[in-house]
Amino acid sequence: MDKTNLPEPSNFIESFINEDILAGKHDEIVTRFPPEPNGYLHIGHAKAICINFGIKAKYGGRCNLRFDDTNPVKEDNEYVDSIQEDIKWLGFTWDNLYYASDYFGEMYERAVLLIKKGLAYVCDLPAEEIKNTRGSLTVPGVSSPYRNRSMAENLDLFKRMRDGEFADGEKVLRAKIDMAAPNMNMRDPVIYRILRAVHPHVGNKWLIYPMYDFAHPIEDAVEGITHSLCSLEFEDHRPLYDWFTENCGYDPKPRQIEFARLNINRTIMSKRFLKRLVDEKVVDGWNDPRLHTISGMRERGYPAVAIRDFCGKIGVAKAVSEVDIQMLEHCVRDDLNANAFRRMVVTKPLKVIIENFPDGASEKVTILNHPDKPEAGSHTVTFSKEIFIEEEDFELNPPPKFFRLRPDGTVRLKGSYVIKCTGAETDKDGKPVLVRAELISDSKSGGENAGMKVKSTIHWVDAKNFSDVRLYMYDYLLLDGNGDFMDRINPHSLVILEHAKADKGLLKSKPYDKYQFMREGYFCARSDFSKKNPAFNLIAGLKDGFKK
Repeated sequence: MDKTNLPEPSNFIESFINEDILAGKHDEIVTRFPPEPNGYLHIGHAKAICINFGIKAKYGGRCNLRFDDTNPVKEDNEYVDSIQEDIKWLGFTWDNLYYASDYFGEMYERAVLLIKKGLAYVCDLPAEEIKNTRGSLTVPGVSSPYRNRSMAENLDLFKRMRDGEFADGEKVLRAKIDMAAPNMNMRDPVIYRILRAVHPHVGNKWLIYPMYDFAHPIEDAVEGITHSLCSLEFEDHRPLYDWFTENCGYDPKPRQIEFARLNINRTIMSKRFLKRLVDEKVVDGWNDPRLHTISGMRERGYPAVAIRDFCGKIGVAKAVSEVDIQMLEHCVRDDLNANAFRRMVVTKPLKVIIENFPDGASEKVTILNHPDKPEAGSHTVTFSKEIFIEEEDFELNPPPKFFRLRPDGTVRLKGSYVIKCTGAETDKDGKPVLVRAELISDSKSGGENAGMKVKSTIHWVDAKNFSDVRLYMYDYLLLDGNGDFMDRINPHSLVILEHAKADKGLLKSKPYDKYQFMREGYFCARSDFSKKNPAFNLIAGLKDGFKK
């Protein structure tokens, strides 16, 4: 690597990397993304993905995908598949695909090496007693009565653990470090436990499994990872990480660097809590659009580039902070505003009869696909004697400064005529059910009255040439407040509008096609979209509440 032309660091991690390169420690930078396959990835993982793969791109290095599958009880191939799909969708490619279980043989041999060095021993204490004898931040731990077993006895017992002679939990292998260490993680941590479970990747081959703190540094060292990037909760584990790489005989050694994990308000970012929502059917699976899992955001219609943009904007820091969910939505709107084609859809229809338009006649109206991009072309819709407008765009008794349609009032129909209300019919409760109007002759684009000034333009759909579409209107899953997240579930986080009216051209949509429904919001064709099932998800409303 050319030391004279290093990339300008944009955060403290890259500053450390530059220091290591200048010190001659590395010729190539290698990172990894190491999820445990015990759930679907969420927006917090997206940050870690962007950091690790971003460093690969910036330094021309490599980034591995590794599944930390050391706990077969919680892991499943469903999660393995979903994680790979999510990373690809975000726009990244790993250089190698590994599993922690690929190294179980290596880990076993390194554990044997520690025993031979007098740095590990088999302990018979139950898990609860091990926990109780660790001491506290002010009180040293109490040594296990099995701490001074001979090397020969430890080697024999560890082999018999592997061979299945003991029951689950009957014995563990512990590192022999310092029961009085100020760092609690260094007080003889457990590094192997007996566990009879079918492993999704290696089946029944192993009856003992390494603990994460032991497995992870070995995985990094074997793969030649130069910088092991992890969230801040592992900072206190770094001395143990370094102890294992040193005493297990690895050189060169990876460097662990910690960064603050992502916290977003009104968002659930815990696999355990997400799994509870799924298992208790509060949501419709891991990819429910109300969740900020990566698959949920994809289903909702969030563009991958917007998620990457969000991760870039929040940056990399050591200090823990909370990000406003509206910042993510701001990034989503930015992309959709620039790229989403415009369409007219009426969500709550009210019929209008244009009394001076010929019966049975129809006109074509041209609408630009994007007002700021003429090169994006246009589409045509039809206009006839009967149209649909939004219920809220008409008032019989309008409040002050109501500039949409009202008795004797005028509005312009998007791309078409100016119309004037001539009357309305109501139901027994006084609610308008039909509006009557007349169009202003030659007020269409190109006509003599095309420049006629009105105070409002509204969207519409031809009532003689439309399609019913279903709209899934999403709001935040969590209400504001504190306390148990299950007590904060928003009962109105999903409202389904069954009979919105749309131009028939929308039936040509493909799954995940994105639009701005004029004056309504940004929508995405659902993954199961078809002509027989024309359904769209609300991605985000038009109003941006984020304060930069």
